[in-house]
Amino acid sequence: MRVFLLLLLTSVSALAIQIAPFRADVTPPVGAPLCGGLVKPAVGVSEPLLALGMVLLSDDKPVVLCAIDFCEIRGTDHRHWREVLAKAAGTSAERVALHSLHQHNAPLVDNAVQKLLPEIGIIDAEATEKALAGIAASIEAALKKPQTITHVSTGEAKVLQVAGNRRVQVVNGKVGKMRGSASKDAELRALPEGVIDPMLKTISFWNGDTKLAALHYYATHPMSYYGDGIVSHDFAGIARERRTQEDGVPHIYFTGCGGNIGAGKYNDGTPEMRPLLAERMHAAMVESEANARRVPLTTIAWRHVPVVLQPNPDFPEERILKVMQNSATSTSQRITAALRIGFIRHREPIPFTSLLLGDEVCLLHLPGESFVEYQLFAQQQRPGGFVCTASYGDGVTGYIPLEHSFEEGGYEPSQAYAAPESEKTMKETIERLLRPAAK
Repeated sequence: MRVFLLLLLTSVSALAIQIAPFRADVTPPVGAPLCGGLVKPAVGVSEPLLALGMVLLSDDKPVVLCAIDFCEIRGTDHRHWREVLAKAAGTSAERVALHSLHQHNAPLVDNAVQKLLPEIGIIDAEATEKALAGIAASIEAALKKPQTITHVSTGEAKVLQVAGNRRVQVVNGKVGKMRGSASKDAELRALPEGVIDPMLKTISFWNGDTKLAALHYYATHPMSYYGDGIVSHDFAGIARERRTQEDGVPHIYFTGCGGNIGAGKYNDGTPEMRPLLAERMHAAMVESEANARRVPLTTIAWRHVPVVLQPNPDFPEERILKVMQNSATSTSQRITAALRIGFIRHREPIPFTSLLLGDEVCLLHLPGESFVEYQLFAQQQRPGGFVCTASYGDGVTGYIPLEHSFEEGGYEPSQAYAAPESEKTMKETIERLLRPAAK
């Protein structure tokens, strides 16, 4: 398999650094498809969906960090969105990190896949373009009142009874039954948490003693329950918004490498569990800031590696097309086939980026539904540093398991569009993005 690692761009700023946080409502209208048509369309709203982020200004081109309460933004749409946000911020698309939180009662954006199945509702293009315009307008408004950053603080806390690995039942080297975001199976819920990253990490930005904004990172699928058509930013969004209301400054949440992580060990999927999971997340957010260490911020560095991942040869386009085009096949099977074809035909490089804040703090931005092991690997690259990982960037890849995961089987490898050998490329790219700057 040939995989292309392209140009690495690094820029360093040493002058005054400013922040311009932004916030936009991106709630879809009633009738809009959710999760790419794989669940019931929107019939109501529990909580509004939001796009939250910040523009960082320095002596180099601005950097945009944006986390949106969408299921996924994929392929050429991900590039289009980054281009629009970049224009609003006065920067270039490779300096925009755009990440979905991956709630399922939320839109999936992929116009190319919609064109493959015009008779099935996958995306409300008009609504999503309106949402994008709203985010751009919020960026332009935020840039009229930037604030100077003098310090950053870093802290972390363990999240209790939320995350568990979905692939813990392994018999003779093969994955058996899996617990997802919710599970009522007592046997599965009794199994250990498995490999997770239990820590929620927080970075906050300060001007002297005044807090300006906070970023939170945690790795799990962020759903308590879904499929009822009620739009929701779910438990991660509830915890985030509670902190914003308590603190009076923006709190922004990024979903980490949660591809193989869900709440199913502790969550039975009943409505009563959503506020309980939110409370557990909120408690960790509060504790992570209570444990924070504050240091001056004098430099930032942005790195960008565009990567082309090759399709999995076990799923040839000709065979997948037959599934997609067969009207007797279930709607969900046709949609999932179309999503795979979308990746096979999308040959643009996928952006991997990082933002280094001073010498210790690193923000890593990965595509797709990356497995938690990539997040743990990233932390190993900066011993003594503070590495926060956001996954669910360009969603065109589907799941990104480890190479041996394909031998184990289970759900995620069946929905992984890139070849098993992609693990090597993922890790090589992470190493490059987190490499200490030359002195």
